[in-house]
Amino acid sequence: MSQNYKETLNLPRTEFPMKANLAAREPEMLKAWEETHLYRQIQKSREGRELFVLHDGPPFANGDVHMGTALNKILKDFVVKSQTMLGKRAPYVPGWDCHGLPIEYKVVKESRALSPLEVRKKCEAFARKFINIQREQFKRLGVFGDWEHPYLTMDPKYEAEILRAFAVFVEEGLVYQAQKPVFWSTGAQTALAEAEVEYQERDDTAVYVRFPLPHDQLLKIGLPTDKPVSVAIWTTTPWTLPANLAIAVDRDADYEVLGNEKERVIIARKLHDQFIQHTGFVPLEERTSLLGKQLVGLQAQHPFLNRHSIILAADFVTMDTGTGAVHIAPGHGEDDYWLGRANDLGILSPVDDHGRFTEEAGLPNLTGKYVFDANRDIVQLLKERGMLLAVQNFHHSYPYCWRSKTPIIFRNVEQFFIRIDTLRDKALEAIHKEVKWIPAWGENRIAGTVESRPDWVISRQRSWGVPLPVFYSKDGNAILDAKIIRKLADLVAERGSNIWFELDDATLARELGLPPGTTKRNDTIDVWIDSGVSHKAVCALHPELRDPADMYLEATDQHRGWFQSSLLTSVALNNRAPYKICVTHGFVVDLDGKKISKSGTYEKPTAADHFVGQYGADLLRLWASSIDYTSDVPFSEEMFTRLGDTYRRIRNTLRILLGNLYDFTPVAGAGDPGRPASPMPATTLIDRWILQRLDEVIRDCRSAYEAFEFHKVYHTLNQFCAVDLSSLYVDITKDRMYCDAPDSPRRRATQMVMHEIFDALCRLLAPILAFTAEEAWRHLVPTRRDSIHMQELPQPQDRHDETSAQIAELLRLRGVIGQAIERARQEKLIGNTLEARVVLHSDSDVTQKVSQEELEEFFIVSDLTIHHAKEATASVTKTSYAKCARCWRHRATVSTSTAHPDLCDRCERVVSR
Repeated sequence: MSQNYKETLNLPRTEFPMKANLAAREPEMLKAWEETHLYRQIQKSREGRELFVLHDGPPFANGDVHMGTALNKILKDFVVKSQTMLGKRAPYVPGWDCHGLPIEYKVVKESRALSPLEVRKKCEAFARKFINIQREQFKRLGVFGDWEHPYLTMDPKYEAEILRAFAVFVEEGLVYQAQKPVFWSTGAQTALAEAEVEYQERDDTAVYVRFPLPHDQLLKIGLPTDKPVSVAIWTTTPWTLPANLAIAVDRDADYEVLGNEKERVIIARKLHDQFIQHTGFVPLEERTSLLGKQLVGLQAQHPFLNRHSIILAADFVTMDTGTGAVHIAPGHGEDDYWLGRANDLGILSPVDDHGRFTEEAGLPNLTGKYVFDANRDIVQLLKERGMLLAVQNFHHSYPYCWRSKTPIIFRNVEQFFIRIDTLRDKALEAIHKEVKWIPAWGENRIAGTVESRPDWVISRQRSWGVPLPVFYSKDGNAILDAKIIRKLADLVAERGSNIWFELDDATLARELGLPPGTTKRNDTIDVWIDSGVSHKAVCALHPELRDPADMYLEATDQHRGWFQSSLLTSVALNNRAPYKICVTHGFVVDLDGKKISKSGTYEKPTAADHFVGQYGADLLRLWASSIDYTSDVPFSEEMFTRLGDTYRRIRNTLRILLGNLYDFTPVAGAGDPGRPASPMPATTLIDRWILQRLDEVIRDCRSAYEAFEFHKVYHTLNQFCAVDLSSLYVDITKDRMYCDAPDSPRRRATQMVMHEIFDALCRLLAPILAFTAEEAWRHLVPTRRDSIHMQELPQPQDRHDETSAQIAELLRLRGVIGQAIERARQEKLIGNTLEARVVLHSDSDVTQKVSQEELEEFFIVSDLTIHHAKEATASVTKTSYAKCARCWRHRATVSTSTAHPDLCDRCERVVSR
């Protein structure tokens, strides 16, 4: 009767649990990191090292952290942690964007009829509440940083830097006041910058409209006067027709006069077929040809108001839709405005802050009506006046306010602007010559937006922001004085920007040395300037940082937003870019491609806290590492199920390695990334192979971290754990680890290898699985107090020989043997692999170079005979050898021992010690 030899085996032992329980265990590690001031320790340990600055783009302090923001912060943390572990000093100062419409809109919605000062105080309280909430949520994600000293755009010293930057803009002649059309939010009653505009698909009413030409105008171009003649225009915004002052044509294009029995209309020749199709106009006369320049200067009659519209030449007239004659309302369009200015047309914009017609429209019945609601009234008026050629539904992309979600109008209002033409060439030069763009298409994207960008409207009709530092003389003229603005900045640094709203005009003028009678207004500066000057207010002034920063990293919408506002302000202030590398990540989208964001209408949970509480932060971090962030990033709860399998595989690999190292004491210096490579005693072929594979993994991961390609780290480590370690190395060496004597040279050599692998794996995983790597690291030496995050990434060793080629040959032969064993199992010749007697006909000389013992271990067989042949084949029968009661291998030496007849010679020696 066999004894139970289980107690004599070296079975793995570890307290590192297979069940991660991340949601409960991670907060304990967070607490320990905070108590030991780990971030400060890391910074101190890297003093004097090469500096790497990732400058944090500030999220708005107006809600819980959603998955899009979580992705952004985790990616930044990957960069900071990996750069730190690559041996650099990588400080991270987080920040928050505190001013602006998103916060004020929520506050005003909840509390009506507040004074500007009351709005500001409520907005500040609102922002501080969510700064504290988001700070804890970011920390819970495992993001390291100087959380005790973040930068806030509402901090008085930061506000002062905004004003000081503005003073430079004024000195450089970049700031001017003008009355021209801007993006106007009727929902929020303020001007908007381009970055505050989002586009939505919608259907609008498009109309073809007659602009009649009086008889005297027809005579000028030699057209008969026997029938009414009109210039036909097409517009998708009928509500702007009351503001029409002109018609634009292409001077060099061919136009034609189409006639039927009642009238004649003038259109572009290229649009003939489209016009006929959309209007149903049936020409009965032979077409008369005209050049656009023949029409220029003619005066057409407005379709329903008692005034004329002059025909002008313009280079923006296109021939893809419409009629080739463009309705011009200088108060409601950028191109219209500049054409009007060039021709002294004046500006008409009969719409108020709420998007309602004023009396100036000349339509008493429509005064006070919302312009989009008035479209049908305008169409009806055209019909009644006989000026409507056709009406159609038009589907297009239209600008909306990012916060109120209402359609935007182009509206002429007096605003302050920054001249972009002055900055454009240098900004484009910086884009192309100074900055590395990741992914590369980011360069063309931001260049395109800068090339086409109009002047920057920087004034806002809001209360929550830094005051626009413009004063007005007694006669109402704007005072833009850099010296005064700098004096104001000093006051704001000391007392905060509320002084603008707390002090009356006379007191503030006196404090700043302005003449009596000087007044101020309550406009504020565009918040994109707030965050856009952070390179000056934070990077240039913070002792740990520097300007320019090494990297900015944000979502793809920031090519129009923070990337661009930072670039333009830096060019204005420093004549260079504020960053050396600009990394763009995609939006988080569901499996149908729908964007998941805080301000969207996505119905499923989007808050990061929901998923952290359910799965743990390391699962979110693993998700962030698993995707190519340069494209839109898919996300769903189902993905966490699959990621959970990957996580468990990695965790189980760490656990197996730890379990096999329970009785191993590493030699001094083992695991140090800079130690010299040295041969290990008693290593076998499989040991040497896995170390070569480890070198490849280290090399690939370091390269991926240096290139910020975190998905390559994920795939490399997942493959290494799942295949090289679990399926091969751990499986092949299991017998020696469990059954050899504890201190056998072969087992100790394998433990040394496993220790090196474990050490390297913990380090390589640490930037991604911040909590799990720390937990595993501490289990190897329970008394250790140093954090994995204080370490550096391992360095590959120069271990190059024919090992990899030999293992490749043996894996091929292992496949041949495996197929033969599977056939034998199906034929019921054997029950399991260890019962097989394998005869291998080997076509490789590797089987002559490797010992019989190693080959049996590699192929995981008990009874192996090798013959050399030209073709690799294997045959299997059942072995005649008895089974060892301890290692379960069938060996010829079983039953040869008197003391332990049920053991093989190896196991008998171990238990007899």
